[in-house]
Amino acid sequence: MEEIQSQSENYRSSSSSASSPASRVPSSNFFYLRKPGALRQPISFEDSPEWETDADVRMEEGVDQDSINMATTPASPSLSKLNSGSLPSPPIPETASSSVRKIAGACVVWKDLTVTIKGKRKYSDKVIKSSSGLALPGTMTVIMGPARSGKSTLLRAIAGRLHHSAKVYGEVFVNGTKSPMPYGSYGFVERETTLIGALTVREFLYYSALLQLPGFFCQKKNVVEDAIHAMSLTDYANKLIGGHCFMKGLPRGERRRVNIARELVMRPHVLFIDEPLYHLDSVSALLMMVTLKKLASTGCTLIFTLYQSSTEVFGLFDRICLLSNGNTLFFGETLACLQHFSNAGFPCPIMQSPSDHFLRAINTDFDRIIAMCKNWQDDHGDFSSVNMDTAVAIRTLEATYKQSADAAAVENMIVRLTEREGPLLKTKGRAGFGTRIAVLTWRSLLIMSREWKYYWLRLILYMGLTVCIGTVFSSLGHSLSSVVTRVAAVFVFVSFTSLLSIAGVPSLLKEVKVYASEESNMHSGALVFLLGQFLSSIPFLFLVSISSSLVFYFLIGLRDEFSLLMYFVLNFFMCLLVNEGLMLLVVSLWQHLFWSVLTLVSIHVVMMLSAGYFRIRNALPGPFWTYPVSYLAFHTYSIQGLLENEYLVTTFAVGQVRSISGYQAIRSAYDISLDNNAKWENLLVLLIMVIAYRVLVFLVLHLRVGKNASVLKFCRFEHVNKSSSSR
Repeated sequence: MEEIQSQSENYRSSSSSASSPASRVPSSNFFYLRKPGALRQPISFEDSPEWETDADVRMEEGVDQDSINMATTPASPSLSKLNSGSLPSPPIPETASSSVRKIAGACVVWKDLTVTIKGKRKYSDKVIKSSSGLALPGTMTVIMGPARSGKSTLLRAIAGRLHHSAKVYGEVFVNGTKSPMPYGSYGFVERETTLIGALTVREFLYYSALLQLPGFFCQKKNVVEDAIHAMSLTDYANKLIGGHCFMKGLPRGERRRVNIARELVMRPHVLFIDEPLYHLDSVSALLMMVTLKKLASTGCTLIFTLYQSSTEVFGLFDRICLLSNGNTLFFGETLACLQHFSNAGFPCPIMQSPSDHFLRAINTDFDRIIAMCKNWQDDHGDFSSVNMDTAVAIRTLEATYKQSADAAAVENMIVRLTEREGPLLKTKGRAGFGTRIAVLTWRSLLIMSREWKYYWLRLILYMGLTVCIGTVFSSLGHSLSSVVTRVAAVFVFVSFTSLLSIAGVPSLLKEVKVYASEESNMHSGALVFLLGQFLSSIPFLFLVSISSSLVFYFLIGLRDEFSLLMYFVLNFFMCLLVNEGLMLLVVSLWQHLFWSVLTLVSIHVVMMLSAGYFRIRNALPGPFWTYPVSYLAFHTYSIQGLLENEYLVTTFAVGQVRSISGYQAIRSAYDISLDNNAKWENLLVLLIMVIAYRVLVFLVLHLRVGKNASVLKFCRFEHVNKSSSSR
């Protein structure tokens, strides 16, 4: 304790610009101070709900009762204390005519929450250590701390979205009940989520509503408009998210708003946001927080993480949970946090952002800065107030908080909110299985029609490659000497066009990332995604196959029969479907562009070597190339079927008296079957491969995404039952 006291005195004396709380009372200079006479008061919970009473908010007339954006309240009381030298916070608009409705919020309480993740920390597996707190309807609760302090882990633990490898101890209450939040009652916005750049904001939200909600289309349009208005996206509603061709897409701030609006489509009671100000400039950050403040005023419970904020943004928070290395250094009203630091011996210097001051005091990375700047301080005097041991400051703040009236007030409030059970949150209905498949299919078709780089450019490349192959192998004739060259042309056509399909990996990678984002919030499913992706890819791949086949077929001079031409188109179409499934499987496994492309190129090269052109299958070495590679290579069955389609019923004259069959003419160049149904058997094998690759993709998606989510919910439910029985 002597060390802590000496370090605290050191810090207090070094802060030349800091002053005692009494000397900083005038509220005209600092908007974040408490009211006069209330500096030493414990945390006030006057806005905490009682289950029998309902808070009222003012709403616009003529709007649906479940509308998200109805309620508007004046700005936070702390905002009225902005001094003239500060940037004024934009006011939250009030409507002249208003009606009254009840707030349908949810109270979230976490008690003694401890999270252990093996290997997450260098010296300890405990990422969160006995954290307690609460979030009330109509308020914004921020979890703040330096990097690697456990902010996102605590947020995910409260929401029940931790990885299945994490062990959670403690209790989470929702309206006084220890039960997981059902589908539709809460929304979770990841730090980095994938948007669909080919859609406008309104289209993206509309398709999200169709995936999430049951009911008629007209009802979902109203929900989408409410979400757009709630997140102030009216001016961007008809703009493409990612731009089109050379058009500029949405700025980062608006993209973050779209992410949040997607969750608002469900009209959740609780909204979790991981770093809403991630990669935003100061102006976009302020506008974002004012929008969220307006959203909270409707009765929604907002819990989010934040690394750092400006002074104006700080004034919008209702409560703050301050973390450092998993330890809770403070929980309570944001204005009381300044008093807490002052009581611990670390008053906030004048004209310094409170969040900057908090992070400066508890961020261990500043110790390295002190060491680096030590010599510079000796030459130039005091370097601000960075001359204290951060570990000592953390221990001081933690010890002060545990003994403070603020901690006692939090404990009392938790007891009040958990001793009685409130209304249970109900599971909202979901869109039907067939509806979701239809929505994903139509959405993918719309994306394909607009993604010129990944779809239309691929079609142009296919046509260009086919023209090149056709002109190189043109004018072959139909003599016996042309057989070997025509076999080479078919091999090059199948192999090179399949290899060219790798250009579609970026588009598939985007689809998988969008699926992962939607699946994490239960908007989609592995089977729904696969069926939607498969059905939407059929028109594009058929367009590619029929255009490329026609060019190649007539340039090479294959047999002029309509049935043979249709088989050629169908065979190549099945080949493209198999290749699409292979690419989707590799992309689902890696979920990384470079490794996916590298893996696919390697697989295609190995398959081409074992396809039976360079050496027929019977001559290949057995252990690896014949079994299993030559039987797994779809090139083999496609080329065999095309050659059997062309040569199986033909004959070639040798001299004037003798002739040989097409099978005898081709067997020295390629291995085909004598059976008249052999080409259909090869087509059947390709169809089986189409299904097999999709089944493998389903298993990969289910194991990598769906299983983690289901295990997570089960672990949390099991833990709650244990806690209930022990209690």
